[in-house]
Amino acid sequence: MKRKILLPTDFSKNSWHAINYALELYRSDDCDFFLLNVFSATGNVIKSLMNMEPGSGLYEQAKEKSEAGLNKMLDMLIIKIETQTNHHFTTISTFNNAVEAINNIVDEKDIDIIVMGTKGETASRTTIYGSTAVNVMEKVRHCPVIVVPERASLVMPKEIVFPTDYKIPFKRRELNHLIDIAIKTHATIQVLYIDEGQLGESQLKNKALLEEDFSDINYNFRELSNISVTAGITCFVESRESDMIAFINKKHLFFGSILNQALVKEIGNGAKVPILVMHDLKN
Repeated sequence: MKRKILLPTDFSKNSWHAINYALELYRSDDCDFFLLNVFSATGNVIKSLMNMEPGSGLYEQAKEKSEAGLNKMLDMLIIKIETQTNHHFTTISTFNNAVEAINNIVDEKDIDIIVMGTKGETASRTTIYGSTAVNVMEKVRHCPVIVVPERASLVMPKEIVFPTDYKIPFKRRELNHLIDIAIKTHATIQVLYIDEGQLGESQLKNKALLEEDFSDINYNFRELSNISVTAGITCFVESRESDMIAFINKKHLFFGSILNQALVKEIGNGAKVPILVMHDLKN
């Protein structure tokens, strides 16, 4: 069964780097890759949506630029993969809000996972995670996403950090992509608990559930104390030179609202590792 992977691009160096990361991660898999460029007439997407109609000069000019960029990228990919026949590429050019367009394609194409850069051409050099990446992580809730910083190595992960507070029961289907990547790359998952005191009965049960879910892969339970969640994750990843951070974005709990707040931005300060965001399937 082919994987269906969505690769949003604005033709920036970071988005091209993310595409190369996806090609490397899924090198041995049969994949349908969908290259998506969402275009608008101006930097103000809302104004473009209100004032630009198909057939207008602005619309046709923007669409032509989008399609030309996708065709150029497709040519580069065909040269890159050469005789590799297990990867197939389709280009999609659409006029819309980026998050809405991504949600639509995820539904229409039954996408398995999104791989994208953390920021585009217009993002500030001091900003690690651009608004589009943060919005996709938070608002595209029925499909996991890997966000790839521009400084991330193309070496496949050998150690993945999975922070948790054990407060919510785990479902294996929510963790499938993490388990799949660990199996594919022979990575060890470091389950990281930032000490909030002794684990309660429900937390111990949830930890046991996680042991069952991870029974087919290598994993360790780790614990840090006397440190904030953000600093703990950052220090752990940096000190061990871990290769990926993965978490489930459960609303209102632990990581639930952090994507619009400080944690991702703080973790991303000088980020060198991709982040895999999975979602609570209830949301």
